[in-house]
Amino acid sequence: MHPIFIAGPCVIESWELLETVASRLVEINQHLGTEIIFKASFDKANRTSIHSFRGPGLEKGLQMLEQVKKKYHLRITTDIHESYQAEAAGQVCDILQIPAFLCRQTDLLVAAAKTGKVVNIKKAQFLSGKDMKYPVEKARESGANEVWLTERGNCFGYNNLIVDFRNIPDMLELVDTVIMDCTHSVQRPSAGNGKTIGDRHFVPSMAKAAKAFGATGYFFETHPTPDQGLSDAANMIALDQLELIIQDLLKA
Repeated sequence: MHPIFIAGPCVIESWELLETVASRLVEINQHLGTEIIFKASFDKANRTSIHSFRGPGLEKGLQMLEQVKKKYHLRITTDIHESYQAEAAGQVCDILQIPAFLCRQTDLLVAAAKTGKVVNIKKAQFLSGKDMKYPVEKARESGANEVWLTERGNCFGYNNLIVDFRNIPDMLELVDTVIMDCTHSVQRPSAGNGKTIGDRHFVPSMAKAAKAFGATGYFFETHPTPDQGLSDAANMIALDQLELIIQDLLKA
């Protein structure tokens, strides 16, 4: 059984970008026998600067994601930041992602759980893997049929993140599916003169290390020209490198 793969651009920049990435994911799926889930954000609500690009917003963004789903027959996930967004997002997406900053927000977890869709909770930078017991309980007790957890590093603050891979087996004691967020984990938050930077060079190693610790899935933000991306440019991997990274993981 293949691990779970999630990939896509950080934020919805244009329909052309979504088509470029989605069509490539379909090709990779055909080549490798995978089923990559498409992910992009309709709103980046936690950007460092108020002037940063955020995306097309809920209504237009979900319309575009629905088009991707219908045209390319890919499963879809996106992140929600406020509880009122859950119902609309649940009508389009197969998996609802809870951002790391918000993983303790009870109303958000309850709203996501009530949609009946898979709830993927990203572990906060300030929590341990074992601490994720409580967000998982909130989602399950609110009716979630399936809960995933995602590792994305610790030590929020001080302009860096450290990944303690022991969090992966700790979280596997709570849920069956633990995703490694291989691109966000190489971020250096607010370290670039008021914006988040990072080093995509370490992304393949993050993925392989996570596999050694038992990760059951991997998330990669990807873009055809990542340095020109409007969000998380320093950490996204080039779209033309994605297949090789996934192929290496499947062989490892």
